[in-house]
Amino acid sequence: MSLSLCFNRTLAERYKSPSQKAKSLTEDWVNRQGYCPNCGAPNFVKLENNRPVADFLCAKCQEEFELKSNKHDFKTKVVDGAYDTMTKRLGSRNNPNLFLLNYDLQKLEVINLSVIPKHFFVPSIIEKRKPLAPTAERAGWIGCNILLQSIPQAGKIFLVKNKVIKLKNKVLAEWQKTLFLREEKDVKSKGWIIDVMNCIERLAKKEFTLDEVYNFEAILQAKHPGNKHIKDKIRQQLQFLRDKGYLEFIGRGRYRVI
Repeated sequence: MSLSLCFNRTLAERYKSPSQKAKSLTEDWVNRQGYCPNCGAPNFVKLENNRPVADFLCAKCQEEFELKSNKHDFKTKVVDGAYDTMTKRLGSRNNPNLFLLNYDLQKLEVINLSVIPKHFFVPSIIEKRKPLAPTAERAGWIGCNILLQSIPQAGKIFLVKNKVIKLKNKVLAEWQKTLFLREEKDVKSKGWIIDVMNCIERLAKKEFTLDEVYNFEAILQAKHPGNKHIKDKIRQQLQFLRDKGYLEFIGRGRYRVI
């Protein structure tokens, strides 16, 4: 069955509040039209509404997904829940993957749907917000933002982009390409790998040299002030990415993105 970008118009008639309508329509659409980017199975299980984190479960591979939806395109940040809860989730097994859905509520259709695999969630992409004011209902509560600009493009996998439906086999291949990150259980070490992946992407070229990545030494030093051997760490991460099939070493300090 081909994917349809249209929401359930009958369901839309039940709600007057735009926010309630959007929540109901987007959740219903993902439940009916979505599929698991890990295994390809279409049979999501909609989890109970009072569950603190995840919204959907893949019945086949047990991957969990949280859904964030917005009428505006997600650009630099995504507002999330409690900061302490998010930071504790980073190292847990049940930290869900994140669906980001951009919609048109007038036309009742999906514009973009992307997924950020949970293995890209490291401390550097979580921004702590200011505590709520003393006059607020939840005075002192501290939320967080997910910094999308700190996530490599390899960690932003589109199922739908600008109303164009991506081929399912390509989505699954993109997902598989970075699964090696789940092998790294230490979030700090994983953060180093992702930082170097970001440096490689900033070069915006298929082939690059070790010296070109060394040019990011000052930036990486600022992100990891306790490390005095930045170039050694760069070489270590490049070797790791090469061993995992993300990069190819082509000799004389040159690499190619696969």
